[in-house]
Amino acid sequence: MGPLDLINHLLNFVAPALAVGGGVALFSQFFMKNSSKASAIWSVVAINIVVGVAVLVAGLLWFGRDGKMATYLALVVAVATAQWIQLGSWRR
Repeated sequence: MGPLDLINHLLNFVAPALAVGGGVALFSQFFMKNSSKASAIWSVVAINIVVGVAVLVAGLLWFGRDGKMATYLALVVAVATAQWIQLGSWRR
């Protein structure tokens, strides 16, 4: 496998985390206009993506292969929980 193939495989591996992490952060800005956000949007997106990639790696290690629906379910739940914690929604 050449270096371009490796980069392509890694980008395709983290693409769900990028989409879910970025989408959740951007849509939360749109739908929750009255929430007081202490951090910038880019830091929220970065934290969501890191959590998402960690879940994808854990799913890869647990199941032995990529692309299991259980891993994607865990990805959505973990990113939503990270977003909920960052917004401080448990205080309301």
